Amino acid sequence: MDNRAIGLFDSGVGGLTVLKELQRLMPNEHYIYIGDTASFPYGSKSKQTIIELSKKRIENLIDMNVKMIVIACGTATSQALEEMQKMFNIPIIGIISPTVDYLKEKNIKKIGVIATAGTIKSEGWKKQIERDIPDAKLINRACPLLASMAEEGWTDNEIARLAIHEYLKDIKDIDALILGCTHYPLFKKVIEKEIGANVDIINTGEMVAKNVQKYILENQKENENKNLDKTDIYLTDLECNFMDVAKKLMQVDNLDVKKIN
Repeated sequence: MDNRAIGLFDSGVGGLTVLKELQRLMPNEHYIYIGDTASFPYGSKSKQTIIELSKKRIENLIDMNVKMIVIACGTATSQALEEMQKMFNIPIIGIISPTVDYLKEKNIKKIGVIATAGTIKSEGWKKQIERDIPDAKLINRACPLLASMAEEGWTDNEIARLAIHEYLKDIKDIDALILGCTHYPLFKKVIEKEIGANVDIINTGEMVAKNVQKYILENQKENENKNLDKTDIYLTDLECNFMDVAKKLMQVDNLDVKKIN
């Protein structure tokens, strides 16, 4: 047993889509979430900046004595995960590997990926899919406006529908669409209407949560406190729209959010 928390971080509200899936699968765990709202968005920053920001957030979580860390961000996963795993002696997972494992398991070959400009430029998804599924046919598409729209709560209005249509209009003949930024599940209803019912729309948070649960169980790291249901949320900047979007996403009336330097 290990009663320490599971740590997560993202540039903003998007990583809560991963947190929500973790809470659903493992409600007895303690979670610590950091939203790096002072540095949002990650998607337009350089690789070196993403590495530096990821290092700071992981150091924050290690100082809080977490037992493992989830990089709940597509950009940070694609540009900083390998460096962070080399730098720190703590289990760290991102959103790409668990999702590619799912594609292999389901024998999915025609794949679309939508993500931030930084993630697409890094070719993080492309490299791992081509390595693990050599005969896959992949379409990558950068959707740079969506994360900022999600932070504003613009996920189910006419602006969202127009943006999704523009980004997805040329993505044809795929069996699965990976939501390669953790903000994008907030647009899932709009994406479903645009892309069609026959396409498997993959919320990476679901894949990550299953991967974390497997690790916790295999290594006997479960929290022995039953009915704990404890989540601590920290932001690097409180002057943002995080609260409104977060409360709607987490389906709660109130959230206790603290400031972290």
